[in-house]
Amino acid sequence: MSENKDVSNIPQATTVPHKRARFSVIWIIPIIAALVGIGIVVQRFLNEGPTITITFKVAEGIEVGKTFVKYKDVNIGQVTRVSLSEDYSQVVVTAKIAKNAENLLVKDAKFWIMQPRITLSGVSGIGTLLSGNYIGLGVGKSTEKQSIFIGLDTPPIIMSTEPGRQFLMKADNLGSLGFGSPIYYRRLAVGQVIGYDLAKDGKSVDIKVFVNAPYDKYVTKGARFWQASGIDFSMGANGLAIHTQSLTSILVGGIAFETPPYFETTEQAAENTVFTLFENQEAATAKHNMHATPYMLVFNESLRGLSVGAPVTYLGLEIGEVKQVGLHYDPDAHTIKPHVMILFDLERFFSRFDNRQLAERDQASTLQDRHGRFQRSIDQGLRAQLRVGNIVTGQLYIAFDKFPHAPKVKVDWKKDPPQLPVMPSGLAEFQMKITRILDKIDKIPFDDIGKDAKKTIATLDETLKDAKKILGRIDTEIVPEVKTTVENLKRAVAAAERALVNADKTLVGPDAPANQELRDALQEVASAARALKVFVEYMDSHPEAFIRGKTQEKP
Repeated sequence: MSENKDVSNIPQATTVPHKRARFSVIWIIPIIAALVGIGIVVQRFLNEGPTITITFKVAEGIEVGKTFVKYKDVNIGQVTRVSLSEDYSQVVVTAKIAKNAENLLVKDAKFWIMQPRITLSGVSGIGTLLSGNYIGLGVGKSTEKQSIFIGLDTPPIIMSTEPGRQFLMKADNLGSLGFGSPIYYRRLAVGQVIGYDLAKDGKSVDIKVFVNAPYDKYVTKGARFWQASGIDFSMGANGLAIHTQSLTSILVGGIAFETPPYFETTEQAAENTVFTLFENQEAATAKHNMHATPYMLVFNESLRGLSVGAPVTYLGLEIGEVKQVGLHYDPDAHTIKPHVMILFDLERFFSRFDNRQLAERDQASTLQDRHGRFQRSIDQGLRAQLRVGNIVTGQLYIAFDKFPHAPKVKVDWKKDPPQLPVMPSGLAEFQMKITRILDKIDKIPFDDIGKDAKKTIATLDETLKDAKKILGRIDTEIVPEVKTTVENLKRAVAAAERALVNADKTLVGPDAPANQELRDALQEVASAARALKVFVEYMDSHPEAFIRGKTQEKP
């Protein structure tokens, strides 16, 4: 029966779809905040610059959150951490750098702590007295990025981006040079010393210099550098010379350079070219002529006062220098004489050849032709002579001059080096004359002269005795006679005076007593005058009577 029951009225199950709930407005704010936060994080991540570490020996004045990293006085980062290295020997500074400055963090970038510094070359970092120390950045030329750096002890003097060129100086010693010592060209400061160190062999000092643009173009291949520190005093054959570049160079030292006029090339020297640093300007600008020929001079006089480097002149024009001073042994005469080796170019004696003629001749024929012209000058009396260049110091130099009366000399130009003729100096000639005079004086027989002088003195003594006797005779014989004559003359003059007085008192007549007395007086005057005349004539013809007396007349 159950099988026949109608089941059509039983309800059937159906599938009803699920209704979605409506979005609540309250969720909008959290979603927006989440999105903003995510955006900020992404933006910060995208804008955040790199983090770098800088290792310093000391970190004076560096503080976390306060010390900035600056480039051209613009903040590009900040210190986030300061710690010691693992071995506690250094300080590791961590800094966060701005995104826009990450291109400055290249391999050759330099970092240093900027703080007040006072040195002989200047004052720097004065602004940090108020703002505090900061880390300075110097960009490099590399394109390779880097995040770990070694800090400098002192700020670099020259930035790698500054226009100009670096050069290397080789010197025997550092002298008074230091970091920042100026470089001078024609007394104008054009650069500075940027570093120095002992050479690898320990025998010299390497000095790095930087010449600013556009002055670096004057550093040519023929440029000469010298120490311009302090005041350079030099006393030589040319006298006293005083050189200084500026007051700054006197205090902190310096280097000067120029291209000597005898260098014809103006080609600029490449960067990092090595130059020799000379001690002074004279040594630097001295001509080092590769075509200079050595010659020998042999003197017969002392060379005291002649030193290596002394000038060699021709008619007052400097043509060379003394290269060596020593002794020369002559095997033929078995004598040792002082010799001087000189260097000069014969071309400076004569006018220059045309360039085309020089191109057509080889060096040997040109030198042979020069020697031929030089020999003709020697035949005309050209000689080398020592001369005093400075009277105070006694410095000597060698001068070539013409002596027309000099004997003929034939130079052996095949000798190496050729020996040129010399002429004794004026001082040597004077010494030779003095020597000849002394030789003549030595030949005078002073002993024989002394003996003869003794005899002469004895004879003179006898003569003086005889003269004494004669003078006695004069006193006893001649003088009384002269006295008598003079007394007679006086009486005659007195009588004449009396006669003249009487003549005034009496009449003048032929028989007057006054006339008679006048006649007698005149006769006495005439007699005295005759006696005086005879005496004068006798003494005139016998002057020896004053000494020997009157010769006794034979009866």
